[in-house]
Amino acid sequence: MATITAPGKVSIKSSRGETQEIETKNIVIATGSAPVELPFAKFDGKTIVSSTEALTFTEPPKKLVVIGAGAVGLELGSVWNRLGSEVTMLEFLPRIALGFDLELSNLLQRLLTAQGMTFHLEAKVIAVKVENGRATVTATKDGEQLKFDADKVLVSVGRRPFSDGLGAEKVGVEFDEKKRIKVDKHFRTNVEGIYAIGDVIAGPMLAHKAEDEGMACIEIIAGKAGHVNYDAIAGIIYTNPELAGVGLTEDQAKEKGIDVRIGKFPFRANSRALCSDDVEGMVKFVADSKTDRILGAHILHHAASELIAEAVSVIEFGGSSEDIGRTCHSHPTLSEAVREAALNVEKRALHIINR
Repeated sequence: MATITAPGKVSIKSSRGETQEIETKNIVIATGSAPVELPFAKFDGKTIVSSTEALTFTEPPKKLVVIGAGAVGLELGSVWNRLGSEVTMLEFLPRIALGFDLELSNLLQRLLTAQGMTFHLEAKVIAVKVENGRATVTATKDGEQLKFDADKVLVSVGRRPFSDGLGAEKVGVEFDEKKRIKVDKHFRTNVEGIYAIGDVIAGPMLAHKAEDEGMACIEIIAGKAGHVNYDAIAGIIYTNPELAGVGLTEDQAKEKGIDVRIGKFPFRANSRALCSDDVEGMVKFVADSKTDRILGAHILHHAASELIAEAVSVIEFGGSSEDIGRTCHSHPTLSEAVREAALNVEKRALHIINR
């Protein structure tokens, strides 16, 4: 365990109880995040669990209740559903996958429902009672009280920055109202020589975001021009199918008052998807109606996490839907659906689906 004892000084205590003091010019805090607990559903590691324990079940629980239909809840609920669990998802909001494109999120919910998962939206969980190794989850919805029996309850209502025992507060590092470490655009805290990146600072809690920040931070420390383009960081939900998105959703663009054009293309009109009998999902682009610059891209498909990379690259260099539409894509590939959606921003996709 490492503790900052002063600017430029770190104390490291080994598992054997030995302590080592290190002096350094710069310190980078990258301690990540931890699951958020509910006050009435504290983690016990057995019946009420976090994502950590839900990854290590030795067998599928017969009944699994998941509180929270964000990325983590959906991913683990989807995994255990496929392995045989009866999965019930309870979500306080009127939709799943907040922050992702609403149209594709709704489609993902329909597909997961068809796979056997049950969703209760606008359901407020008010109690979790454990007795004899089993749990009863109580929620309210539309003025009614609902009860759900479960062998395991996964609480996935978010994550919090993890800085417990770090010693940052003692040396004067400032935190914001959400307990995140405050940094400037160069990842510097208010204390000379101390930097912070990843889940302990503002922004999406994503491993690839932290990785980019880590590289940029070290480049800055080395006197180079490190930079992270936060508009070009994709979010991905690793269900089956996967949901991936980068940049603005259609609704977010409209909320900003941006006039946009939308290009969509379904995988059921893609030859590779048809050959693989993997036709569920679509690609969707959000482009500025005046400049054609791509503002957002969203994909629902089992290969979405791979296909989104092309859109991320084009957004990174400020490209347009025409840039993708005029780029040759190999045939037959799933990536052709990305091109077709880009072409469809101007309603000129090469293939159409007969309805």
